[in-house]
Amino acid sequence: MSRPLVDVHLEGVRTDAGPPPPLADVSLHVRYGEFFTLLGPPHSGKTAVLRTVAGFTPLAAGRILVDGRDIAALPARRRGIGYVFHEGALWPHMTVREHVAFGLRESSMAEAEMTERLNVVLGRLGLRDVAEQRPGALDVDARRRLALARALAVEPRVLLLDEPLAHMDPIARKTLRIELAKLHRDLAVTTICATRDAADALALSDRIAVMQRGHVLQTGDPEHLYQRPNARAVAEALGPANFLPVHVVEVRELGVVVATDAGDRVPVAGLGQFREGARGLLVLRPDLISITDAAMARGPGIPGRIALRVFEGARHLYEVDIGLSTPVRVELPAAGETRIFRLGDRVRVEVSSETVVLVADDGYSE
Repeated sequence: MSRPLVDVHLEGVRTDAGPPPPLADVSLHVRYGEFFTLLGPPHSGKTAVLRTVAGFTPLAAGRILVDGRDIAALPARRRGIGYVFHEGALWPHMTVREHVAFGLRESSMAEAEMTERLNVVLGRLGLRDVAEQRPGALDVDARRRLALARALAVEPRVLLLDEPLAHMDPIARKTLRIELAKLHRDLAVTTICATRDAADALALSDRIAVMQRGHVLQTGDPEHLYQRPNARAVAEALGPANFLPVHVVEVRELGVVVATDAGDRVPVAGLGQFREGARGLLVLRPDLISITDAAMARGPGIPGRIALRVFEGARHLYEVDIGLSTPVRVELPAAGETRIFRLGDRVRVEVSSETVVLVADDGYSE
């Protein structure tokens, strides 16, 4: 890529037209060369953000700045932005080579330079061997690569990806996810990606913005959002989680102690907004908690019985009945595990005050 890196600012962006839901005062900063992901369920506003940046949806209010310049009034073709659509939007009558060359011909590039650029892009995306084929002859993986190649050929200042890995089988998805990460590492083009898939977002992103109903709920790096969501909707968007109704029974200098409806107490670190008696939801990530034999348990935890065990090769999945309406799900790696629990075993769900989170119950659940 020969163009310099740019950053993107959305300032108070609001829309009336375009795909639902309308955006409501969305403000974001995508840094230079960053892979920034918009994560949320369908109709959360992810695609609406992409379409406003691309110039397909007009703004009702706000500004969009690329490298400090407000582009809101520019037509889409003059914004220097590459857009990879959700379904690829490929033309059935064109070959792979013709797809990639299309934008280059529109720019009136010299033939020799265009041929060189084509060869580089086709090679980088692994499409040289299918360059003369049409989309109908390609598998899903190759069609996704073609859509990326077409967008990247013109060296966009900003790359927009709308569900780039959707509807792929798990193995192909993991493979292309790795390739996409390598591609971004090598090109470093400022990228905004929209996805509903937590695994894609966590694996690819420098930072993530979780969206719901046209609003941004929380923005941060993947590790922080995964471990420290500020709402139930954020926790759900980032992957599997247990939600236990609790109330605060003690306020400490460095956190609080909460109690479940069954009376089990759990310390939670670093919270100042909850007062004694306040109700909330305790967020327990299945992979951040563990279980131990009840007779050997030490420290804080929640007693229960093993209600289900599933072996998945690399891990064991357990469901622990703790006397509430919903069991607690726990994921333990199979490698090095010293104890395999059986149905009915008495155990204790062990938690750390640093890895559990207390959030308000926002009443929203997918």
